[in-house]
Formats: sequence, C-alpha cells, structure tokens
Amino acid sequence: MEELSAAEAAEGESKDSGPGRAADRDTPVIATRALTKRYRGGQLAVDGLDLTVPAGSVFGFLGPNGSGKTTTIRMLMGLIEPTSGTARVLGRPMPRAARIVLPQVGALIEGPALYGFLSGRDNLLRYDAADPTADPRTRRARVGAALDRVGLTSAAAKKARAYSLGMKQRLGLAAALLQPRRLLVLDEPTNGLDPQGMREIRTLVRELASDGTTVFLSSHLLDEIEQVCTHAAVMARGRLIAQGAVADLAAGARGRLVVTTPDVAEAARVLKERGIAEVVAGEGRVTGEPPEGETADVNAALVTAGVRVRGFTVEQASLEDAFVALTGEGFDVAG
Repeated sequence: MEELSAAEAAEGESKDSGPGRAADRDTPVIATRALTKRYRGGQLAVDGLDLTVPAGSVFGFLGPNGSGKTTTIRMLMGLIEPTSGTARVLGRPMPRAARIVLPQVGALIEGPALYGFLSGRDNLLRYDAADPTADPRTRRARVGAALDRVGLTSAAAKKARAYSLGMKQRLGLAAALLQPRRLLVLDEPTNGLDPQGMREIRTLVRELASDGTTVFLSSHLLDEIEQVCTHAAVMARGRLIAQGAVADLAAGARGRLVVTTPDVAEAARVLKERGIAEVVAGEGRVTGEPPEGETADVNAALVTAGVRVRGFTVEQASLEDAFVALTGEGFDVAG
C-alpha cells in the first residue's frame, strides 16, 4: 500500500484532530469516481461507480443479490483494492489514507467477529484495547456506555456464544460505537432483530445522525431505508442505477390507482378496458397503474358499469415502487 507523504499525514492530523470538530458540510463524506472492481476470472463486481454521500446524511445503500454493495463497502474500508477508479472517505483517498481515516470510522460489515468464549463486555474491552487512540483509563466507562446504548447492559456478563443473532448484531454495533465517529458504516444492522429491536436500532441511527455522524447503511429492507434514511443509492449488476434524496427517488416512480369495491371482478374488467396497466384484483380492492388521462373519467366509467365504488384514490409511490421500477427486482432482495 502506498504511504502518505509527511505533508499529507500532517495535514490529515490537523484537519481531523478530534471527532468533535466542525465537519465541512459541503465536502462529501464518501465520494467515488469510476470505481471498478474486477476479480480474477473476469467477474465485474463493481462497474464505474460514481457515488456521493453527503455529510450528515443517513444514506441507504440498496441492491439485489450480486449487485456489488458489499464489494463497494469493502473497497471503501480499504479491505480490498479497486481495479481502477478512486474512492475518497472523509476527504481522503482509500486505501492509501486508511491509517488516518479508519480511526474516525465505525463499521459493522458482514456481521460482527466475536470471541464466543468471552462475555459481551470482555469482547468490547478487547476491541477497545486494540484501538491505539483509546485511553485505557476510561475504557470500562466507554464499554459500559456502548452496551447501554444498544440495550445489552443486562446481558453484558453472558458469553457471546450464548447470544442470539440479534444480540450479536447489537454487540457488533456497540463495538462500532466505542469511540465518537464521523462516519458509521453498517451492513444489514437489523439482521436477526425482532420488530422491537429493529425500532430501537432505527431510533439509535437517527440519534447518531442528529449528533452529526454520517451513517452509511446497507440493507435489503426497503421500508427500513424509507423510514430512517435521508438519501439512498440503488445498485444493480454492479452499476449505480440511481441516487439522491429518498423523497426524490420515490417521487420519480408512479403510484398505484386503488379502487375499493365489493365488485372486484367487474372493476378489474372495466379498468382493463380503460387501458389501465398491471391490474391486480385482491380482496375488496383492485389496483393498477394510474391512468394517463383524468382519473375522474375512470371513476365515472366504473360507476356507469354499475361498480359500487367505496374508495377511489392514487396512492403515493413508495421507495419499493421506485426500486422495482429501477431494477425490475421484487421487494425482498439481499445484498
């Protein structure tokens, strides 16, 4: 790995001297340009990725299986080198500036690596002791605070091998939070959690963002991204399909026409005759793509045909609608 020059290192120490400094909000926390990874044998995992993660955002990273999300994260963290292109994290080139950047980054990637024979608390003490920037005098206080923040204080003395998958995820997140971080990278952070645990992690992510931490969150749960993220990017087949504010991505997709009626079969027939695409009949309702013309004309056609219309609306598009429109993939996709 190429070393930073003495001038670059000194600049990095002065610019990044402490996680509490006022970050430059105009400089992206993550920026890649034409980032590409081709494995031996010719497999193209990431193809010319131009990604921009604004400072202070909660950034969702979405994509179906094999889309290149995990490979991208590994390049950003300096775990693997790109074939070509560049990646900058906290304004510094990766992996060249890893020794300056990584102390300011907390990460939970592909599940936490834990010592099963140690307790949850002792695992965190080991993690903290491995950090050369951590003050040993305040180690136990930091570990206690991290355990409390992820709701594991009562299980701190239990051996990690006895933890459920959700508890292991919490412990991995606690390890990422031992020190204040400018950037937190989370790969499927709610994996294995029950609904209550998922809500708690979403609340924690929001709290971290409000404290000024930028959160980069990879997830296959689209509703999770929609609830907690301010921005998102969609990957498919190694390429970036779209990125931007979550609200803008959802607004770019068409919503669904929803007709509530006991006359489902007749309503579906009328909608198809009116040229409505993707008509789906369910229990007590029929949905389809919004009409190109006036929705009032469709409603009038239903009434004229004797359909008892009890509800007629166009639902706003969700992030799921946008994802499906962009990738052609269904809802439950894994990265």
